[in-house]
Amino acid sequence: MDLPCPIEKLRIVLYPDPILLQRCAPVEAFDETLAALANRMIELMHLYRGVGLAAPQVGVKLRLFVSNDTGEPEGDRIWVNPKLSDLEGVEEADEGCLSIPGVNVPKRRAVSATIQAQDVTGGPITSRGEHLLARIWQHENDHLDGRLVIHYMSEASKIENKTILRQLEAEYANPPRRR
Repeated sequence: MDLPCPIEKLRIVLYPDPILLQRCAPVEAFDETLAALANRMIELMHLYRGVGLAAPQVGVKLRLFVSNDTGEPEGDRIWVNPKLSDLEGVEEADEGCLSIPGVNVPKRRAVSATIQAQDVTGGPITSRGEHLLARIWQHENDHLDGRLVIHYMSEASKIENKTILRQLEAEYANPPRRR
């Protein structure tokens, strides 16, 4: 597994980092490193008060995301090599993204979905989710294919979020110097 740094130093990658726009590779090694990566992602998701976090958002190009639609520790879930199917219904809601702080975009998503994935040991998982959970799965799955909420912006959303996006782009181009 190709990690950008030791697992404990992984941080959330911010827009416009190019890794966020790349399609991720399937996970092939189900080992301690994968489990540690998933646990670090859960830790970061909670730290930044998110409901989901995909591996490219921590600089890792693997088909893995974590989610928690309840806010409770027992709601933490790990999805390896996920595939969505049986998308039904449509509802629109604002979506934010931990990699694009301060930006919210109205997005139409399926109301319900089925997910087939693997756990960190490679075992099969199948689940059905509705509303927020289905939305999280769709959002995080988009990350695995290099798609961001900003790709779905209307012209009005582009204008509304222009200043924040330009600020993130400037900070990426000129990162603060570290001592």
